[in-house]
Amino acid sequence: MERVYNFSDGPSMLPLEVLKTAREELLCYGDSGMSVMEMSHHSPEFEKIIKGAEESLRTLMGIPSNYRVLFLQGGATTQFAAVPLNLLSEHKCADYIISGQFSKQAYMEAKKYGDIAIAASSAGATPTFSTVPEVKRSDFRPDADYAHICYNNTIYGTKYHYIPDTGNIPLVADMSSCILSEPIDVSKFGLIYAGAQKNIAPAGLTVVIVRDDLIGNARPDTPAMLDYKLLAENGSMYNTPPCFQIYMAKLVLDRILSVGGLDEMKRRNERKASLLYDYLDSQSYYTAPVDKKCRSMMNVVFVTGDAELDKKFAKEASDLGLRNLKGHPSVGGMRASIYNAMPYEGVEKLVAFMKRFALENPRFDA
Repeated sequence: MERVYNFSDGPSMLPLEVLKTAREELLCYGDSGMSVMEMSHHSPEFEKIIKGAEESLRTLMGIPSNYRVLFLQGGATTQFAAVPLNLLSEHKCADYIISGQFSKQAYMEAKKYGDIAIAASSAGATPTFSTVPEVKRSDFRPDADYAHICYNNTIYGTKYHYIPDTGNIPLVADMSSCILSEPIDVSKFGLIYAGAQKNIAPAGLTVVIVRDDLIGNARPDTPAMLDYKLLAENGSMYNTPPCFQIYMAKLVLDRILSVGGLDEMKRRNERKASLLYDYLDSQSYYTAPVDKKCRSMMNVVFVTGDAELDKKFAKEASDLGLRNLKGHPSVGGMRASIYNAMPYEGVEKLVAFMKRFALENPRFDA
């Protein structure tokens, strides 16, 4: 069977070259005589893998030396608790920007641990969360221990195209669905976290990039597995880490480096997104219900306006090898997640299908 184009919001496509390398090394990694899946995390072979993964990530993202890189478990959702447990240190208050479901979930979790306020929200937009709220420094409380933002909203197809100015308040960003898609100035953030299953590796790995001065302030009742200081001191190996996912992450990171780094990823991603958005803007059969200035390069949401047509679209597309285009239940319609590993040809085939579907299923109002 031929491989399909997987437009899933995550887990997503992985680079074919990476999958081929993993296949070749699956039974025996190097001269270790075993698979990475069987390897002790204390072995010299795995130590080289995890250190290599960190080195490649630092090179790609330009991570300053005063930041620690942690390879963790539990998904980005676990960081909804870990962040306040570690960062609500001085004033026990933080401000959250609500731009979608995941930032709302992060806010609700943080409320368990301190004085958490909403600095700005786009929940009242029409449609809901179809834009991201504009924020300025004065929107944040001067005594906030940190400010939290979801940089790209997977469900709603929106993204911040600027880094909010929080002054001296550390900015924490959930970048699960946009990390490695373009260059980013890490020094503008106090902490960045991301689930790996969109642009880094298979599900099961979470990457945390945290500034040194934000480590070591966890509240006394913080679980050991959420204490950044303990995790950093143990080199992300306080317990057995997700070894195979870290190995896969290294393959992906090295692959990105080999093709030109994040500048090249941005060029490719802009080209893919432009192809799809340009078509959406050129016709009236489909609508992209997202504020144009906030459109995501990674997650493109569109609808026909007819729930039955949307369902038919997703089914017929799937039959043609264009998989997982059904939108999130809270939005409906379709969502094309076109992460780094999605080739341009996949988006070309999607647009060609969209054109044909519109001709074969006419709407009187289109």
